[in-house]
Amino acid sequence: MAKNKLISDAPIISMYANQFSFLARPLSRDMAQEFDAAVVGLPFDLATTGRAGTRSGPNAVRQASSNVGWEGRRWPWAFDAFKYLKVTDYGDLDFIPGNPQDLNREIEQHADAIISAGTCMLSVGGDHYVALPLLRAHAKHYGKMALVHFDAHTDTYPNDTEIDHGSMFYHAPKQGLIDPEHSIQVGIRTEFRPEDHEFKVIDAAQANDMSADDIVASIIKRVGQLPVYLSFDIDCLDPAYAPGTGTPVVGGLSTDKALKIIRGLKDVNVVGFDLVEVNPAYDHAEITALAGATILLEYIYLLAHKKYQASL
Repeated sequence: MAKNKLISDAPIISMYANQFSFLARPLSRDMAQEFDAAVVGLPFDLATTGRAGTRSGPNAVRQASSNVGWEGRRWPWAFDAFKYLKVTDYGDLDFIPGNPQDLNREIEQHADAIISAGTCMLSVGGDHYVALPLLRAHAKHYGKMALVHFDAHTDTYPNDTEIDHGSMFYHAPKQGLIDPEHSIQVGIRTEFRPEDHEFKVIDAAQANDMSADDIVASIIKRVGQLPVYLSFDIDCLDPAYAPGTGTPVVGGLSTDKALKIIRGLKDVNVVGFDLVEVNPAYDHAEITALAGATILLEYIYLLAHKKYQASL
């Protein structure tokens, strides 16, 4: 697709009819169509330690996306992302139930096809374990990355069993996927010892006292020039804003602050994104799913911002 060419065939989205994909984007796995971004569902929760049910997260986020799919630009952005980006919903990856290693193979195979086509992969889980095979897939193309991780938990807990949604970022540095000296975690509010890992941590108490601009400045300073992978666990948000998750912890960020931080990363070289731990079985009025859909849409605007700026 020609750079900066405006896209005129973006569909008008109904809030109730035919909501089969994220924001009613076309369902396609044909990477020859030169999509800028592909939304991929990962309905997996075999690594969960708390309340199970995140395998239903991708569909819940898709359904809730109808509420943020209004035609035209999204406030407070100055443009309509879908006039600058061609986005597909790739559907869900399938794997053999009870065999998590099969999911690893599926992610590697499909991520390679997506990224090799020059398409950005936007993943929706599923529990947070999926971030580890996603990091492996991205590292094959981008090398060692900086991690920007939003969560109530550090997920750096030592565990010889890899398939655990609390140990991905213990294993990832050891596997050379991310550089902990350029990585940062935001919203942490469970037990951790700084000496156990090299990530910079802005805990939830600090984050709630800081301005979003100051948090953004800390992130930008930390990641430097490395390609950046964003991993957003929905339990980074306070349960008032995201009750539907497996391991809720009070005292988290508001949705407003999280969105402001994400918008502030518009000039960062973000190469991949996952949104995880939406658990609709414990949600109410789609609060959590809507937060997830909105965060995913903000990431699409991060991608579109670069093309918008280039068109001015």
